[in-house]
Amino acid sequence: MTDQREAIRSNAKYLRQVRPIDPEEISSYVEGEPHPAVVAQILREEALDLGLVEREDGTFAPVSDEPVPPRSAATSDPVHRLPERYVTRLEEDLVDRYGVDWHEGPSGSLLRSTIRRMKSQYLERRSVSYDEDVAAGYAIYHLPAYYAAIQYALDDLAERGLLERRLRVLDVGAGVGGPALGLFEFLPDDSLVDYHAVEPGEGADVLEALLEETGQNVHATIHRTTVEAFDPGSLDDSRDSDADDADDADPAFDLVLACNVLSELEDPEAVLRRTLEWLAPDGSLVAMAPADKNASIELRELERTLEADGVTVYGPTVRLWGGESPTDRGWSFDVHPDLEVPSFQRKLDQAGKGADPGEFVNVDVQFSYSILRRDGTRRIAIGLEGSGRAKMAEMERHVTNRIDLTAAKLSHSLSEARGGDGGGRGRDADGRKPNPIFKISDGSEAVDHYAVVTNETALNRPLLEAEYGDVLAFENVLVLWNDDEGAYNLVVDEETIVDRIG
Repeated sequence: MTDQREAIRSNAKYLRQVRPIDPEEISSYVEGEPHPAVVAQILREEALDLGLVEREDGTFAPVSDEPVPPRSAATSDPVHRLPERYVTRLEEDLVDRYGVDWHEGPSGSLLRSTIRRMKSQYLERRSVSYDEDVAAGYAIYHLPAYYAAIQYALDDLAERGLLERRLRVLDVGAGVGGPALGLFEFLPDDSLVDYHAVEPGEGADVLEALLEETGQNVHATIHRTTVEAFDPGSLDDSRDSDADDADDADPAFDLVLACNVLSELEDPEAVLRRTLEWLAPDGSLVAMAPADKNASIELRELERTLEADGVTVYGPTVRLWGGESPTDRGWSFDVHPDLEVPSFQRKLDQAGKGADPGEFVNVDVQFSYSILRRDGTRRIAIGLEGSGRAKMAEMERHVTNRIDLTAAKLSHSLSEARGGDGGGRGRDADGRKPNPIFKISDGSEAVDHYAVVTNETALNRPLLEAEYGDVLAFENVLVLWNDDEGAYNLVVDEETIVDRIG
Protein backbone atom coordinates (compact mmCIF):
# COMPACT_ATOMS: atom_id res chain seq x y z
CA MET A 1 0.00 0.00 0.00
CA THR A 2 2.96 2.31 0.68
CA ASP A 3 4.26 1.80 -2.87
CA GLN A 4 0.75 2.39 -4.23
CA ARG A 5 0.38 5.60 -2.24
CA GLU A 6 3.74 6.86 -3.48
CA ALA A 7 2.76 6.03 -7.07
CA ILE A 8 -0.46 8.02 -6.66
CA ARG A 9 1.50 10.94 -5.20
CA SER A 10 4.03 10.87 -8.04
CA ASN A 11 1.33 10.85 -10.70
CA ALA A 12 -0.53 13.66 -8.94
CA LYS A 13 2.63 15.79 -8.78
CA TYR A 14 3.07 15.43 -12.50
CA LEU A 15 -0.55 15.92 -13.52
CA ARG A 16 -1.12 18.96 -11.28
CA GLN A 17 1.17 20.91 -13.61
CA VAL A 18 -0.79 19.77 -16.67
CA ARG A 19 -4.52 19.43 -15.98
CA PRO A 20 -7.05 18.69 -13.20
CA ILE A 21 -6.29 15.38 -11.52
CA ASP A 22 -8.94 12.74 -12.15
CA PRO A 23 -8.75 9.79 -9.68
CA GLU A 24 -9.99 7.46 -12.43
CA GLU A 25 -7.13 8.49 -14.72
CA ILE A 26 -4.52 8.06 -12.00
CA SER A 27 -5.94 4.62 -11.19
CA SER A 28 -5.06 3.45 -14.69
CA TYR A 29 -1.44 4.58 -14.19
CA VAL A 30 -0.89 2.73 -10.89
CA GLU A 31 0.05 -0.91 -10.63
CA GLY A 32 -2.94 -2.96 -9.52
CA GLU A 33 -5.33 -0.24 -10.71
CA PRO A 34 -6.80 0.72 -7.30
CA HIS A 35 -10.44 1.75 -7.34
CA PRO A 36 -10.88 5.49 -8.14
CA ALA A 37 -12.55 5.94 -4.74
CA VAL A 38 -9.37 4.66 -3.08
CA VAL A 39 -7.29 7.04 -5.18
CA ALA A 40 -9.58 9.94 -4.27
CA GLN A 41 -9.27 9.15 -0.56
CA ILE A 42 -5.47 9.02 -0.76
CA LEU A 43 -5.45 12.35 -2.60
CA ARG A 44 -7.59 13.86 0.18
CA GLU A 45 -5.15 12.57 2.78
CA GLU A 46 -2.19 13.95 0.83
CA ALA A 47 -3.89 17.20 -0.21
CA LEU A 48 -2.00 19.41 2.24
CA ASP A 49 1.37 18.04 1.17
CA LEU A 50 0.52 18.29 -2.50
CA GLY A 51 -1.25 21.64 -2.33
CA LEU A 52 -4.45 20.24 -3.87
CA VAL A 53 -8.09 21.23 -3.51
CA GLU A 54 -10.96 18.91 -4.31
CA ARG A 55 -13.47 20.28 -6.80
CA GLU A 56 -17.21 19.65 -6.98
CA ASP A 57 -16.78 17.34 -9.97
CA GLY A 58 -14.51 15.03 -7.95
CA THR A 59 -11.26 16.07 -9.58
CA PHE A 60 -8.34 17.73 -7.79
CA ALA A 61 -6.41 20.86 -8.76
CA PRO A 62 -3.57 22.97 -7.34
CA VAL A 63 -4.75 25.62 -4.92
CA SER A 64 -4.87 29.04 -6.57
CA ASP A 65 -2.19 31.65 -5.93
CA GLU A 66 -4.85 34.37 -6.01
CA PRO A 67 -5.48 36.00 -2.60
CA VAL A 68 -8.84 35.73 -0.89
CA PRO A 69 -11.11 38.56 -2.09
CA PRO A 70 -12.74 40.79 0.53
CA ARG A 71 -16.27 39.90 1.42
CA SER A 72 -17.31 43.45 0.56
CA ALA A 73 -16.15 42.86 -3.03
CA ALA A 74 -18.65 40.06 -3.49
CA THR A 75 -21.56 41.52 -1.54
CA SER A 76 -22.31 44.64 0.43
CA ASP A 77 -24.81 42.72 2.54
CA PRO A 78 -24.02 42.03 6.18
CA VAL A 79 -23.76 38.52 7.58
CA HIS A 80 -27.42 37.55 7.98
CA ARG A 81 -27.46 34.25 9.82
CA LEU A 82 -25.62 31.19 11.06
CA PRO A 83 -25.89 28.69 8.16
CA GLU A 84 -28.61 26.11 8.59
CA ARG A 85 -26.20 23.16 8.44
CA TYR A 86 -24.52 24.38 11.62
CA VAL A 87 -27.85 25.17 13.29
CA THR A 88 -29.09 21.68 12.51
CA ARG A 89 -25.88 20.00 13.67
CA LEU A 90 -25.83 21.88 16.97
CA GLU A 91 -29.45 20.94 17.62
CA GLU A 92 -28.65 17.31 16.83
CA ASP A 93 -25.81 17.50 19.32
CA LEU A 94 -28.15 18.95 21.95
CA VAL A 95 -30.66 16.17 21.29
CA ASP A 96 -27.90 13.56 21.72
CA ARG A 97 -26.88 15.12 25.04
CA TYR A 98 -30.21 16.02 26.60
CA GLY A 99 -32.97 14.31 24.59
CA VAL A 100 -35.42 15.43 21.96
CA ASP A 101 -37.01 17.99 24.30
CA TRP A 102 -33.64 19.41 25.33
CA HIS A 103 -35.02 22.95 25.57
CA GLU A 104 -37.86 21.99 27.91
CA GLY A 105 -38.20 20.41 31.33
CA PRO A 106 -35.17 19.81 33.58
CA SER A 107 -32.63 20.00 30.72
CA GLY A 108 -34.00 23.31 29.48
CA SER A 109 -33.96 24.71 33.02
CA LEU A 110 -30.39 23.49 33.45
CA LEU A 111 -29.24 25.18 30.24
CA ARG A 112 -30.99 28.44 31.07
CA SER A 113 -29.52 28.55 34.57
CA THR A 114 -26.11 27.68 33.11
CA ILE A 115 -26.28 30.59 30.66
CA ARG A 116 -27.43 32.95 33.43
CA ARG A 117 -24.55 31.85 35.64
CA MET A 118 -22.07 32.08 32.78
CA LYS A 119 -23.13 35.66 31.98
CA SER A 120 -23.05 36.65 35.65
CA GLN A 121 -19.57 35.24 36.15
CA TYR A 122 -18.35 37.09 33.11
CA LEU A 123 -19.83 40.43 34.18
CA GLU A 124 -18.31 39.96 37.64
CA ARG A 125 -14.98 39.16 35.99
CA ARG A 126 -14.82 35.71 37.55
CA SER A 127 -13.36 32.72 35.73
CA VAL A 128 -15.78 30.28 34.11
CA SER A 129 -15.30 26.53 34.46
CA TYR A 130 -16.20 24.77 31.22
CA ASP A 131 -17.98 21.49 31.81
CA GLU A 132 -20.31 19.80 29.30
CA ASP A 133 -23.30 21.95 30.25
CA VAL A 134 -21.37 25.22 30.06
CA ALA A 135 -20.03 24.23 26.64
CA ALA A 136 -23.57 23.60 25.42
CA GLY A 137 -24.83 26.87 26.90
CA TYR A 138 -21.89 28.75 25.41
CA ALA A 139 -22.63 27.33 21.96
CA ILE A 140 -26.31 28.23 22.18
CA TYR A 141 -25.67 31.79 23.34
CA HIS A 142 -22.40 32.84 21.67
CA LEU A 143 -21.79 30.74 18.55
CA PRO A 144 -23.83 32.82 16.03
CA ALA A 145 -22.42 36.24 16.95
CA TYR A 146 -18.81 34.99 17.03
CA TYR A 147 -19.36 33.32 13.65
CA ALA A 148 -20.34 36.71 12.19
CA ALA A 149 -17.80 38.90 13.98
CA ILE A 150 -14.68 37.19 12.67
CA GLN A 151 -15.79 37.68 9.07
CA TYR A 152 -15.91 41.45 9.47
CA ALA A 153 -12.43 41.45 11.03
CA LEU A 154 -10.98 39.24 8.27
CA ASP A 155 -12.27 41.69 5.68
CA ASP A 156 -9.60 44.14 6.88
CA LEU A 157 -6.90 41.71 5.74
CA ALA A 158 -8.61 40.63 2.53
CA GLU A 159 -8.99 44.26 1.41
CA ARG A 160 -5.19 44.45 1.21
CA GLY A 161 -4.78 41.01 -0.39
CA LEU A 162 -3.18 39.63 2.78
CA LEU A 163 -5.16 36.38 3.05
CA GLU A 164 -3.97 33.55 0.83
CA ARG A 165 -6.17 30.70 -0.32
CA ARG A 166 -3.63 28.28 1.17
CA LEU A 167 -3.65 28.85 4.90
CA ARG A 168 -2.24 27.20 7.95
CA VAL A 169 -4.36 28.37 10.88
CA LEU A 170 -3.91 28.15 14.64
CA ASP A 171 -7.06 28.80 16.70
CA VAL A 172 -6.07 29.49 20.32
CA GLY A 173 -8.84 28.63 22.76
CA ALA A 174 -11.09 27.60 19.88
CA GLY A 175 -14.02 26.86 22.19
CA VAL A 176 -17.12 25.64 20.38
CA GLY A 177 -15.90 27.03 17.06
CA GLY A 178 -17.75 30.25 16.22
CA PRO A 179 -14.68 32.05 14.79
CA ALA A 180 -13.51 28.89 12.99
CA LEU A 181 -16.85 28.42 11.23
CA GLY A 182 -16.88 32.10 10.30
CA LEU A 183 -13.38 31.80 8.84
CA PHE A 184 -14.34 28.80 6.71
CA GLU A 185 -17.45 30.61 5.47
CA PHE A 186 -15.37 33.68 4.60
CA LEU A 187 -12.86 31.74 2.52
CA PRO A 188 -13.67 30.73 -1.07
CA ASP A 189 -14.54 27.06 -1.61
CA ASP A 190 -11.25 26.50 -3.45
CA SER A 191 -9.16 27.47 -0.41
CA LEU A 192 -6.93 24.87 1.24
CA VAL A 193 -6.97 25.14 5.02
CA ASP A 194 -4.72 23.33 7.47
CA TYR A 195 -6.64 24.19 10.65
CA HIS A 196 -5.35 23.49 14.17
CA ALA A 197 -7.59 24.16 17.15
CA VAL A 198 -6.10 24.32 20.65
CA GLU A 199 -8.92 23.69 23.10
CA PRO A 200 -8.55 21.79 26.39
CA GLY A 201 -12.18 22.17 27.52
CA GLU A 202 -15.46 20.43 26.82
CA GLY A 203 -16.14 22.88 24.01
CA ALA A 204 -13.87 20.71 21.86
CA ASP A 205 -16.64 18.09 21.66
CA VAL A 206 -19.06 20.64 20.19
CA LEU A 207 -16.35 21.91 17.85
CA GLU A 208 -15.56 18.40 16.67
CA ALA A 209 -19.19 17.83 15.69
CA LEU A 210 -19.52 21.15 13.88
CA LEU A 211 -16.27 20.66 11.96
CA GLU A 212 -17.87 17.66 10.27
CA GLU A 213 -20.12 20.12 8.42
CA THR A 214 -17.25 22.07 6.85
CA GLY A 215 -16.05 21.71 3.27
CA GLN A 216 -13.78 18.96 1.97
CA ASN A 217 -10.83 21.34 1.66
CA VAL A 218 -10.76 22.11 5.37
CA HIS A 219 -8.30 19.74 7.06
CA ALA A 220 -8.91 20.13 10.77
CA THR A 221 -7.07 18.86 13.85
CA ILE A 222 -8.15 19.48 17.44
CA HIS A 223 -5.41 19.56 20.07
CA ARG A 224 -7.02 18.96 23.46
CA THR A 225 -4.41 20.79 25.45
CA THR A 226 -3.69 24.28 26.71
CA VAL A 227 -1.89 26.78 24.53
CA GLU A 228 0.85 26.90 27.16
CA ALA A 229 1.49 23.18 26.65
CA PHE A 230 0.99 23.16 22.88
CA ASP A 231 4.11 22.44 20.82
CA PRO A 232 3.79 23.41 17.14
CA GLY A 233 7.10 21.68 16.48
CA SER A 234 5.34 18.36 16.98
CA LEU A 235 3.12 18.91 13.95
CA ASP A 236 3.84 17.19 10.69
CA ASP A 237 4.82 19.72 8.07
CA SER A 238 1.70 20.29 5.98
CA ARG A 239 3.62 21.78 3.05
CA ASP A 240 5.14 19.83 0.18
CA SER A 241 8.69 19.24 1.37
CA ASP A 242 10.08 18.08 -1.98
CA ALA A 243 13.15 19.93 -3.17
CA ASP A 244 11.25 21.72 -5.93
CA ASP A 245 8.82 23.07 -3.34
CA ALA A 246 11.35 23.86 -0.62
CA ASP A 247 10.14 27.43 -0.29
CA ASP A 248 6.75 26.10 0.79
CA ALA A 249 8.18 23.90 3.55
CA ASP A 250 7.40 26.38 6.32
CA PRO A 251 5.77 25.08 9.51
CA ALA A 252 4.72 28.55 10.69
CA PHE A 253 1.10 29.67 10.84
CA ASP A 254 -0.30 32.11 8.29
CA LEU A 255 -3.17 33.09 10.58
CA VAL A 256 -3.49 32.88 14.34
CA LEU A 257 -6.89 33.43 15.97
CA ALA A 258 -7.21 34.38 19.65
CA CYS A 259 -10.90 35.16 19.86
CA ASN A 260 -12.79 35.79 23.09
CA VAL A 261 -10.22 33.85 25.09
CA LEU A 262 -7.61 36.36 26.28
CA SER A 263 -9.62 37.48 29.32
CA GLU A 264 -9.78 33.85 30.45
CA LEU A 265 -6.02 33.26 30.32
CA GLU A 266 -3.79 33.60 33.35
CA ASP A 267 -1.14 35.47 31.36
CA PRO A 268 -2.59 36.64 28.02
CA GLU A 269 0.47 38.77 27.24
CA ALA A 270 2.78 35.76 27.48
CA VAL A 271 0.44 33.70 25.30
CA LEU A 272 0.32 36.37 22.61
CA ARG A 273 4.10 36.73 22.66
CA ARG A 274 4.47 32.97 22.27
CA THR A 275 1.97 32.65 19.44
CA LEU A 276 3.51 35.59 17.60
CA GLU A 277 6.73 33.58 17.48
CA TRP A 278 4.83 30.88 15.58
CA LEU A 279 3.50 33.37 13.03
CA ALA A 280 4.84 33.31 9.49
CA PRO A 281 6.82 36.44 8.57
CA ASP A 282 3.90 37.71 6.51
CA GLY A 283 1.18 36.23 8.73
CA SER A 284 -1.45 37.89 10.91
CA LEU A 285 -2.72 37.39 14.44
CA VAL A 286 -6.38 38.34 14.96
CA ALA A 287 -7.28 38.93 18.60
CA MET A 288 -10.91 39.54 19.44
CA ALA A 289 -12.78 40.46 22.62
CA PRO A 290 -16.34 41.36 23.59
CA ALA A 291 -17.31 45.01 23.20
CA ASP A 292 -17.76 45.63 26.90
CA LYS A 293 -15.57 48.26 28.49
CA ASN A 294 -13.20 46.07 30.51
CA ALA A 295 -12.51 43.46 27.83
CA SER A 296 -12.08 46.05 25.09
CA ILE A 297 -9.68 48.20 27.10
CA GLU A 298 -7.66 45.13 28.14
CA LEU A 299 -7.30 44.19 24.48
CA ARG A 300 -5.98 47.66 23.60
CA GLU A 301 -3.52 47.52 26.52
CA LEU A 302 -2.18 44.21 25.21
CA GLU A 303 -1.93 45.66 21.71
CA ARG A 304 0.08 48.63 22.93
CA THR A 305 2.36 46.55 25.14
CA LEU A 306 3.28 44.28 22.24
CA GLU A 307 3.73 47.25 19.93
CA ALA A 308 6.32 48.69 22.29
CA ASP A 309 8.33 45.51 21.68
CA GLY A 310 8.27 45.88 17.90
CA VAL A 311 5.03 44.15 16.90
CA THR A 312 3.09 45.98 14.18
CA VAL A 313 -0.50 47.01 14.85
CA TYR A 314 -2.07 46.42 11.45
CA GLY A 315 -5.51 47.70 12.46
CA PRO A 316 -8.20 48.73 13.07
CA THR A 317 -6.53 51.35 15.27
CA VAL A 318 -4.15 53.67 13.44
CA ARG A 319 -0.71 55.20 13.86
CA LEU A 320 -0.74 58.26 11.60
CA TRP A 321 2.20 60.04 13.25
CA GLY A 322 5.62 58.42 13.21
CA GLY A 323 6.90 57.38 16.62
CA GLU A 324 3.54 57.99 18.30
CA SER A 325 1.23 55.50 19.98
CA PRO A 326 -2.04 56.27 21.77
CA THR A 327 -2.25 56.22 25.56
CA ASP A 328 -5.96 57.00 25.99
CA ARG A 329 -8.24 54.41 27.58
CA GLY A 330 -8.69 52.72 24.22
CA TRP A 331 -12.33 51.63 24.41
CA SER A 332 -13.16 51.00 20.77
CA PHE A 333 -15.54 48.47 19.27
CA ASP A 334 -17.32 47.72 16.00
CA VAL A 335 -21.06 47.14 15.57
CA HIS A 336 -22.88 45.38 12.72
CA PRO A 337 -26.53 44.47 12.02
CA ASP A 338 -28.18 41.83 14.18
CA LEU A 339 -28.38 38.26 12.94
CA GLU A 340 -31.55 36.30 12.44
CA VAL A 341 -32.44 34.41 15.62
CA PRO A 342 -31.37 30.76 15.20
CA SER A 343 -33.94 28.12 16.11
CA PHE A 344 -31.97 26.77 19.09
CA GLN A 345 -31.97 30.20 20.78
CA ARG A 346 -35.64 30.74 20.01
CA LYS A 347 -36.64 27.34 21.40
CA LEU A 348 -34.71 27.75 24.64
CA ASP A 349 -35.99 31.30 25.10
CA GLN A 350 -39.65 30.51 24.45
CA ALA A 351 -39.63 27.46 26.74
CA GLY A 352 -38.40 29.52 29.69
CA LYS A 353 -41.52 30.17 31.73
CA GLY A 354 -41.12 33.32 33.78
CA ALA A 355 -37.99 34.41 31.94
CA ASP A 356 -37.75 37.80 30.31
CA PRO A 357 -38.50 37.49 26.59
CA GLY A 358 -35.24 37.51 24.65
CA GLU A 359 -33.09 36.68 27.70
CA PHE A 360 -31.52 33.73 25.88
CA VAL A 361 -31.32 35.34 22.46
CA ASN A 362 -27.95 36.80 21.52
CA VAL A 363 -27.69 38.03 17.94
CA ASP A 364 -25.91 41.34 18.60
CA VAL A 365 -22.73 41.61 16.54
CA GLN A 366 -20.55 43.92 18.64
CA PHE A 367 -16.87 43.25 19.20
CA SER A 368 -13.40 44.68 19.72
CA TYR A 369 -10.50 43.36 17.70
CA SER A 370 -6.84 43.86 16.99
CA ILE A 371 -4.80 42.57 14.06
CA LEU A 372 -1.07 42.20 14.72
CA ARG A 373 1.77 41.46 12.30
CA ARG A 374 5.55 41.20 12.34
CA ASP A 375 6.41 42.73 8.97
CA GLY A 376 5.58 46.41 9.49
CA THR A 377 2.47 46.29 7.28
CA ARG A 378 -0.43 48.48 8.37
CA ARG A 379 -3.94 48.65 6.97
CA ILE A 380 -3.64 52.44 6.73
CA ALA A 381 -0.11 53.55 5.82
CA ILE A 382 -0.27 57.33 6.12
CA GLY A 383 2.35 59.61 7.66
CA LEU A 384 1.19 63.08 8.72
CA GLU A 385 4.57 64.56 9.56
CA GLY A 386 4.94 67.91 7.81
CA SER A 387 1.32 67.85 6.61
CA GLY A 388 0.21 70.88 8.59
CA ARG A 389 -2.60 68.82 10.15
CA ALA A 390 -3.32 69.20 13.86
CA LYS A 391 -2.02 66.44 16.11
CA MET A 392 -4.23 64.99 18.82
CA ALA A 393 -1.30 64.81 21.22
CA GLU A 394 -1.19 68.62 21.03
CA MET A 395 -4.93 69.28 21.02
CA GLU A 396 -4.81 71.39 24.20
CA ARG A 397 -3.33 74.28 22.22
CA HIS A 398 -6.24 74.26 19.75
CA VAL A 399 -9.19 74.53 22.17
CA THR A 400 -11.86 77.01 20.89
CA ASN A 401 -10.10 77.16 17.51
CA ARG A 402 -11.03 75.63 14.17
CA ILE A 403 -8.46 73.22 12.77
CA ASP A 404 -7.73 70.69 10.02
CA LEU A 405 -7.33 67.13 11.25
CA THR A 406 -6.88 63.60 9.90
CA ALA A 407 -8.23 60.73 12.02
CA ALA A 408 -9.81 57.29 11.90
CA LYS A 409 -13.43 56.69 12.85
CA LEU A 410 -13.34 54.14 15.66
CA SER A 411 -16.96 53.77 16.67
CA HIS A 412 -20.49 53.87 15.43
CA SER A 413 -22.62 56.64 16.91
CA LEU A 414 -22.14 56.46 20.66
CA SER A 415 -25.27 58.51 21.28
CA GLU A 416 -27.33 55.60 19.97
CA ALA A 417 -25.11 52.50 20.11
CA ARG A 418 -26.30 49.73 22.38
CA GLY A 419 -22.82 49.22 23.77
CA GLY A 420 -21.94 52.89 24.10
CA ASP A 421 -20.96 54.94 27.11
CA GLY A 422 -24.40 54.48 28.63
CA GLY A 423 -24.47 58.05 29.78
CA GLY A 424 -26.54 59.50 26.96
CA ARG A 425 -23.69 61.54 25.53
CA GLY A 426 -25.05 64.41 23.42
CA ARG A 427 -28.68 63.97 24.53
CA ASP A 428 -30.48 67.28 24.89
CA ALA A 429 -32.22 68.05 28.18
CA ASP A 430 -35.56 68.45 26.38
CA GLY A 431 -35.31 64.94 24.94
CA ARG A 432 -34.54 65.85 21.34
CA LYS A 433 -32.72 63.34 19.16
CA PRO A 434 -29.07 63.27 20.29
CA ASN A 435 -26.28 64.54 18.11
CA PRO A 436 -24.30 61.73 16.45
CA ILE A 437 -21.02 61.20 18.30
CA PHE A 438 -18.06 59.14 17.09
CA LYS A 439 -14.77 58.20 18.71
CA ILE A 440 -11.90 59.24 16.47
CA SER A 441 -8.15 58.69 16.67
CA ASP A 442 -4.92 59.60 14.91
CA GLY A 443 -2.79 57.32 17.08
CA SER A 444 -1.12 60.04 19.13
CA GLU A 445 -3.83 60.90 21.67
CA ALA A 446 -3.49 60.65 25.45
CA VAL A 447 -7.20 61.31 26.10
CA ASP A 448 -10.36 60.45 24.19
CA HIS A 449 -11.42 62.53 21.19
CA TYR A 450 -14.98 62.57 19.83
CA ALA A 451 -16.42 64.05 16.65
CA VAL A 452 -19.84 65.56 17.45
CA VAL A 453 -22.13 66.32 14.50
CA THR A 454 -24.26 69.35 15.41
CA ASN A 455 -25.36 70.20 11.88
CA GLU A 456 -25.31 67.56 9.16
CA THR A 457 -24.59 68.76 5.63
CA ALA A 458 -23.68 67.15 2.33
CA LEU A 459 -20.09 68.25 2.92
CA ASN A 460 -19.69 66.55 6.32
CA ARG A 461 -21.92 63.52 5.67
CA PRO A 462 -18.92 61.25 4.89
CA LEU A 463 -18.33 61.08 8.65
CA LEU A 464 -21.74 59.47 9.15
CA GLU A 465 -21.35 57.19 6.14
CA ALA A 466 -17.79 56.01 6.86
CA GLU A 467 -17.16 52.49 8.09
CA TYR A 468 -15.43 51.59 11.33
CA GLY A 469 -11.68 52.10 10.85
CA ASP A 470 -11.98 54.44 7.85
CA VAL A 471 -9.59 57.40 7.84
CA LEU A 472 -11.16 60.84 7.35
CA ALA A 473 -9.85 64.32 6.61
CA PHE A 474 -11.61 67.02 8.66
CA GLU A 475 -11.41 70.67 7.60
CA ASN A 476 -12.50 73.57 9.77
CA VAL A 477 -13.60 71.49 12.76
CA LEU A 478 -14.12 73.31 16.08
CA VAL A 479 -12.18 72.05 19.11
CA LEU A 480 -13.83 72.15 22.56
CA TRP A 481 -12.89 70.58 25.89
CA ASN A 482 -15.61 68.55 27.60
CA ASP A 483 -14.84 68.79 31.30
CA ASP A 484 -17.62 66.35 32.27
CA GLU A 485 -16.20 63.60 30.05
CA GLY A 486 -12.53 64.56 30.35
CA ALA A 487 -12.30 64.45 26.57
CA TYR A 488 -12.04 66.67 23.51
CA ASN A 489 -15.14 67.28 21.40
CA LEU A 490 -14.48 68.16 17.79
CA VAL A 491 -17.62 69.92 16.59
CA VAL A 492 -18.66 69.07 13.04
CA ASP A 493 -21.11 71.70 11.83
CA GLU A 494 -22.15 73.61 8.70
CA GLU A 495 -18.63 75.04 8.40
CA THR A 496 -16.90 71.65 8.49
CA ILE A 497 -15.89 69.54 5.49
CA VAL A 498 -15.18 65.81 5.91
CA ASP A 499 -13.65 63.60 3.22
CA ARG A 500 -12.87 59.90 3.31
CA ILE A 501 -9.24 59.04 2.53
CA GLY A 502 -8.90 55.88 0.45
